[in-house]
Amino acid sequence: MTAWNADTSAGASELGAVTVVEGSSFCISAHSGDIYSGGSQGVFYQDTRIVSRLTLTVNGALREPLVARNPTAFEADFIGRAVSSDGRFDSPLVVEQKRHIGPGLRDDITIRNYSSESATCDVEVGIDADLADLFDVKGGRTRTAGVAGIKSLDGELHIEAEHNGERRGVAFRAAGAHVREDALTFQISIPPRSQWSTSVIVVPLINGKGPEEPFTEAAEPQERVGVRRHVEWEEHVPRITVTDQNIQDVLNRSQSDLGSLRIFDPEHPGRAAVAAGAPWFMALFGRDSLFSSYMSLMVDPNLAAGTLQTLAGLQGSKVDPDSEEEPGRIPHEVRLGVSAGLSLGGSAYYGTADATPLFVGLLGELSRWGLADDIIESLLPHADRALEWIENFGDRDGDGFVEYQRPNLHGLVNQGWKDSWDGINFADGRMAEPPIALCEVQTYVFGAYVGRSLLARSLGDVDTERHWAERAAELKAAFNEKFWLPDKGYYAVALDKDKRPVDSCTSNMGHCLWMRIVDEDKAPLIAERLMSPEMFTGWGIRTLASNMAAYNPVSYHNGSVWPHDTAIVATGLMRYGFVKEASRIASGLFAAAGHFGGQLPELFCGFDREDFALPVPYPTACSPQAWAAAAPIQLARVLLRFDPDFTRNVVHLSPIVNAEFGEFRADNVLLGHSRITIQAGADGGRIDGLPEGLELSLQPRPPLERDFVD
Repeated sequence: MTAWNADTSAGASELGAVTVVEGSSFCISAHSGDIYSGGSQGVFYQDTRIVSRLTLTVNGALREPLVARNPTAFEADFIGRAVSSDGRFDSPLVVEQKRHIGPGLRDDITIRNYSSESATCDVEVGIDADLADLFDVKGGRTRTAGVAGIKSLDGELHIEAEHNGERRGVAFRAAGAHVREDALTFQISIPPRSQWSTSVIVVPLINGKGPEEPFTEAAEPQERVGVRRHVEWEEHVPRITVTDQNIQDVLNRSQSDLGSLRIFDPEHPGRAAVAAGAPWFMALFGRDSLFSSYMSLMVDPNLAAGTLQTLAGLQGSKVDPDSEEEPGRIPHEVRLGVSAGLSLGGSAYYGTADATPLFVGLLGELSRWGLADDIIESLLPHADRALEWIENFGDRDGDGFVEYQRPNLHGLVNQGWKDSWDGINFADGRMAEPPIALCEVQTYVFGAYVGRSLLARSLGDVDTERHWAERAAELKAAFNEKFWLPDKGYYAVALDKDKRPVDSCTSNMGHCLWMRIVDEDKAPLIAERLMSPEMFTGWGIRTLASNMAAYNPVSYHNGSVWPHDTAIVATGLMRYGFVKEASRIASGLFAAAGHFGGQLPELFCGFDREDFALPVPYPTACSPQAWAAAAPIQLARVLLRFDPDFTRNVVHLSPIVNAEFGEFRADNVLLGHSRITIQAGADGGRIDGLPEGLELSLQPRPPLERDFVD
């Protein structure tokens, strides 16, 4: 079983778990700050669990946890009360533990003695490292990687293991500690009204070498490159003010989470891409990263540029059935762990049908945002190779539609965004058999054709513009003929191996509205279906209608609510003029975010709002998760109807601002090479600081393909 096939069965951390994350490193601990073995907790570095146990005891007892907080995504503070040496319940000993995650871990531990007498303490930091691959931990297979070697070296405890031809290890140390094979121990005496402190340093090792910038006792954690990058991010993202405090808090949290989920290529340190989400997907994912950076354009379009550049460097160049690499194909997932070669068929796995067309579509969208010409030009050959993949490999049978079917036994069975094994099914509950052509994948291909035509227009290449415009028109006509179910009034979610329409009612049709592949006469029926009680819970759009045989509100893809999916549905509805419907969805999702502390999870259960006063969490949902974090940003853009178009020298702003949303202001929004201010309210909208040559239009964005086809 691969990690992908185990997605929905991954064990959740216990209630109250605290996650800190920076780049591809993260830590999951209990509310006390302790890390317990035997489950999914731990410190992870480059997809390897370098700490599987880290427990702090004082005088032989665990702390009584008082509070845990995350001042930033990459640090946490834990405060607890320790047992005194005489066993008093009302102990005067308070323990503060400040945790920093990055290229390893640093825990600054302080014990304060609030008594008027000295306190003698035996302090022990129990440690272990199973050096397990992330895939094994996620799937509940917590075996130790290879044969571990444990040794004390110059006041440090080293644990190493060899697996798949590579040595992974970790070094633990703390000043003044006695080093055992399972702990760092201290015997201390704290004077009255005084304190004692130490720093536990955890350094990951790969083939005996540590990272370039490990944690040390001397250097302040705040001076690290990762922290400086986050501070710079906070300084450069838009400053948002909204009348509704909940909406403002949600948008601010979204921006902060997106900053924490950025990952950087060491060979291109100035280039940021976005990881899919914590804890299990702190890696580059083609589809997730492309979606997330698209929905984050109003925060920072450079995130989309970096994601495209990073994916372009990994674009397929050969046919490899094991990893499913094919020339021009954009990867699904990139991993760094030692088991990646066994689980993925290589460090990159390419089994996705949608990342490749989304790559082209996002590049076309970026041209409308005034992305630097040199970046567009450097990525254009990759876009053309992606289009060649669509024609030569994606369309397996030459019918004009992109299908998927895995060529091995370990890849993903389903290769769209609903990639769980049971994610694509008929209305009666039967599983669809591959090759499968998903409705939203054809939509993304349509968007790729339109985007490539747009890019040709900006370069003055009339013939190429016309070619891809015609391809888009042909696909739109064929799609509306083959996928439309006239007796049901909605689109089939897919065509199966026999080209039969898979007739379940799903949220996927909302993605078709987003890219405007839907015929105008069909759009009202789609909108009605999406807003029906079977689909709209009051919080968001169900992935599968409640009257379908496979519906389960606690499933991963068959009835749950995914914030990014709901935001895309709202985008599509607004583009077809269904203003009330889109606004209602936005209000529901912002309200749900408020109940999750301002941080939307990857998904939540599909129970109706009338039946449950609060949105019901899904037990294994990632948080923070990139496209969930980006969803509120996209909803804000939907309500603003903010659409720049450098190719036509116009910026559209036609806000739909209800009383709940109130007045909106976003300063420092990057557009082209300028920083603009967007304001919106009941009286309309305005933009200050528009780049020279751009005009403000107070009309919604028109469908682009009409201009191309005429």
